[in-house]
Order: sequence, then structure tokens, then C-alpha cells
Amino acid sequence: MTIRNEQLVLTLLFMLIPCLPLKSQNIQTELVLLGTGTPNANPNRSGPALAIITGGQSYLVDFGPGVVRQAAAVSEDWGGSIEALNPKNLKVAFLTHLHSDHTAGYPDLILTPWVLERSTPLKVFGPKGLNQMTQDIIKAYSKDIDYRIEGLEPTNIDGWKVEAIEINEGIIYQDELIEVIAFKVNHGTWTDAFGYKFITKDKTIVVSGDTAPSKKLIEMSKGIDILVHEVYSQAGFNRRSEVWKKYHASHHTSTKELADIANEAQPKLLVLTHVLFWGSTEEEIIDEVQANYSGNVSLGQDLSIY
Repeated sequence: MTIRNEQLVLTLLFMLIPCLPLKSQNIQTELVLLGTGTPNANPNRSGPALAIITGGQSYLVDFGPGVVRQAAAVSEDWGGSIEALNPKNLKVAFLTHLHSDHTAGYPDLILTPWVLERSTPLKVFGPKGLNQMTQDIIKAYSKDIDYRIEGLEPTNIDGWKVEAIEINEGIIYQDELIEVIAFKVNHGTWTDAFGYKFITKDKTIVVSGDTAPSKKLIEMSKGIDILVHEVYSQAGFNRRSEVWKKYHASHHTSTKELADIANEAQPKLLVLTHVLFWGSTEEEIIDEVQANYSGNVSLGQDLSIY
């Protein structure tokens, strides 16, 4: 066989071998629960935060205490499998509301990934007040930022910056991988509390944020793949004082109410997060939901991946 014929055979063989997708081209969507906690300082449940991963990109929702370290725990940098959660790759985030348990990790999200080589500004979408909060944090850390830029530490000049976009309802973000829709939820007297609907090439995921039962949320969640919803124990609620009952009934969702919501929305999977146990066990929480709902239910744990 001549050299020319050998080259032709090799070319034909390569044409017959199916091309394997590059790792960065993988569009399979994953939901990662970075923190499933509440204002209660439960050492086993970090502050509220989660990530949608698709096409090698990460999209965070909320930034409770410890958000960057929780992301790092499942990142490639620290022996995990998700490159998109390497700290320097945390570039886009969405905030449901301004409560402290959902925002105490904001300085961490702004500064730590920059120190660890994020070179572009963080982009954050959230309710009215986000701009002022962002400006105040940057002012509070101005000495640190100035020293890192002007001192001996090798760093870049853009990774600490933040593009904070205050939102209304509707499509608030879109790129080649994902579409994000914001909608108002019923979190007591908070006028600017949002849930989010994420639509990717293979999944639709709704994140409730903190909310009492919300008709808008049910409408946005019908037939979706995953509904991530906050919840409190009905049995635990019954043991609370009348003052706390009044507060929680207007701001949050009981297991019984969540079962009703899921029965209307019929998600393929219901994931419980921001769980207020009040003495109930995980099994009892699941039992309370499943007493009136027969669909798939998972009680979220920190660093669970769906």
C-alpha cells in the first residue's frame, strides 16, 4: 500500500469514529445544594445557597454563610468533580431577597474568588436594595482591595468588581445555556422577594426562595423537573408560641401546605431545603409531606447533587 493510500484509509477511519464531546461541552444540568440551612446556626447545614450547573457554567442562587467554601468542597480544585464550582469560576449569581441568612456570604462571594484568580467582575441579579448592599460591602473592604491591588500580592484589577442588577418579574438573564425567569413570592411583608425558574437544554428547575404558599410559584412550577422549596415541620409549628406561629405562617410554608403545592404543580422531583425542624426528625418531615403527596420527595443535604 502506498503512503497516499495509507493516509486515505486513516482519514476514513477517523471519519467513522464518533467524536466524543469535550468536558466543557457537557450540557447535562445538575443541581448542587451548597447550603440548606436557616438562620439557626446548625453546624451540619450551611447558609442558604445552591448552584445550577450546565454546559460547564455555574449559576448560584443566594449566598449564605460559607458559600465559597461549600462550592469549593465539590470543585475540581479540592478533589471534587465540578470545575464550574472552582472559586474563580463563580461569576453569576441570583439573590432571592435581602434577609441576612441569604446574604451573609456576599462579601465572601465578591472577594474570595477574586483572591483565587477570578479576573472578571461578578454579575449579581436581585431585588431592590442590592445595589446599596453591594456598594456598602465594597466600601467596607476598600482597604483590603486597595492593598491587594497596590501591594506586593500578584492580583488582577477587575475580579473584585460587581455588576449588580436590580430586577423585576420576567426574563432577567439569558445566554446560550440558560434562561432565568424571576417571579414574586409571598414572604410576609417583604415586597421584593423572588423565586427563580431556570430553563436549560435538558431541565427546568424552580427555586422558591423563602415564601409562604404562592399561586405564582405553582403556576411557574407546573410539570417541571425539579422544584426546590423551603418548608417547616407542621408538628414543630404546633409546638411554637402564638407570636412565632403568626410570623412563620405568613412568611414560610408548612409540610402540609407544600404537599398541596406539589399536588398542583406535579414536579418530577420535590427537593426540600431551608428546613425548620423544631424538634422533628428528617424522617418525620418527609412523612408529613408524603401524608398528602405521593410524588418523589428528597430532603436536601448540604452538597447533595441532583
